[in-house]
Amino acid sequence: MPATPAPTRQPLSPAGRVFAVVAVIEAFTWAGLLVGMFLKYVTETTEAGVWLFGRLHGAAFVAYLVVALVAAVKLRWGWFRALVAFAAAVPPLTTLLVEWWLRRTGHLSDPAAREAAATAPEPEPVSAR
Repeated sequence: MPATPAPTRQPLSPAGRVFAVVAVIEAFTWAGLLVGMFLKYVTETTEAGVWLFGRLHGAAFVAYLVVALVAAVKLRWGWFRALVAFAAAVPPLTTLLVEWWLRRTGHLSDPAAREAAATAPEPEPVSAR
């Protein structure tokens, strides 16, 4: 059976890199807010987690939406990918999944490089001897 070549990873564009970083920050602040809510409402020990991570997550949420909008325009995602990226800000930690999906499909890379890779001819499979 011929080996299938591994997909080539394209470098992230500046907008893609910023999107990836902000997606991770948004997920981290979501996790902190969840821990804070657990401490406040379940163990009833402290409100500090909700106080701190509520503010941090609010800022990260807004930053994520702005960066997702800019990235959607600059990287030419189309309406479906942009809508998925925006919706990912609502459920906890979903921005990590969207960042992974967009990176894996090459949509955090420069659109010109993505189109060039899509039109490049497939390499010839190496025949087994």
